[in-house]
This record gives sequence, C-alpha cells and structure tokens, in this order.
Amino acid sequence: MNSSQRQGKQRTKKSLRNWLIATLILSLVYLWLQQKGDLGEKWLGETIPEPLPISGLHPVVAENEGVLIRMAARRGIEVVITHGFRSIEEQNALFAQGRSASGSIVTNARGGESYHNYGLAIDFALRTPDGDIVWDMERDDNGNGKADWMEVVDLAKGMGFTWGGDWTDFPDYPHLQMDFGLSIRDLKRGKRPPLRP
Repeated sequence: MNSSQRQGKQRTKKSLRNWLIATLILSLVYLWLQQKGDLGEKWLGETIPEPLPISGLHPVVAENEGVLIRMAARRGIEVVITHGFRSIEEQNALFAQGRSASGSIVTNARGGESYHNYGLAIDFALRTPDGDIVWDMERDDNGNGKADWMEVVDLAKGMGFTWGGDWTDFPDYPHLQMDFGLSIRDLKRGKRPPLRP
C-alpha cells in the first residue's frame, strides 16, 4: 500500500469518525429536547410537527377509531373504516374525480385542504350480515328501530368527532373528523394538535 492509499484510508476513517460523532451529538440533543418537551414546539424559530404513528392517523383519532368500532359492535353494528390518513397526491386524485378524471365528484378539498391529509379524519361504511360493504344510511340490521348509520354517527359525536353529514355546503356522510380546534389554515401553517390530550 503506497502513501496516497494510506492517506486516503486515514481520511475515510476520519470522515466516518466525524460523521459518527455528529450523529451521536444530534441524537443526544434530540433526546434532551424530547425529555424537555420542546419537540413539536418552536425550535430554531420553526414549528416542527410531531411525527404521527405508522398509520398516519393522530394517536387520539386512531384510538377513538378503535373504540368506535368496538362500541358499534356491542350494538350489533359492524363498522368498516374505508379511509384514514390520505396523502396530498391521493387527495388531489380524489379531487380530480368528476372533474379532469372519470367518476363522480366526491370532494371539494384539494390536497392539503382535507383533515385526512393531517391524520385527523376517517371515513366509514357498514358491513352487512352477508358481508357486503354498504353506505346505506337507512339499514337497521341490528333491528332496534334506529338506522345503524345514525347510531354510529351518534356514538362518534359522543366521542368528540365532527360528522361531515352536518355540513350544509357539501355533506360528506361517511366522514368523521377531530380538528382539535385547528382550521385547515392552521394545519397548512404547520400547527398540529398535541399527540396526547
């Protein structure tokens, strides 16, 4: 091995060592900030949104989704979640439907303008005893004299969800959201609800 090869190897080792030290320092700073509770707050003058769980749903929304499914099941209603977190691209594709793409218009929200894009909304449907997935707001499969759909809506509202069926401008009957008092404008500006209440 000649001297230039030895020097190259030494530079590589030094670069690797410096990279490892920098990574260790950044990790320690991150842990320190996490323990102080400063992550998700202001850091270096910018708001850093806290990471969402793998599903993309806010943890409170994800937990309440599961509770809603279980509570409905106790009433003999099987709820199926058809949408949760939705990427900007997915939202734009839905917005194009009935406009520049085939199909019916299903949303007036472009990418970044839906609570789904921030993990704060879910859409649901019902599974019939035959196993079909339906969006029938009149069915009463549990036979208690009340539409199963509205029973689910009432349960969801009792948990703090807002129902899209109450909207006057463009009702969205399968839609449930938790906005935590934040508008779409707030969310676009980087504000996020705390991960824990």
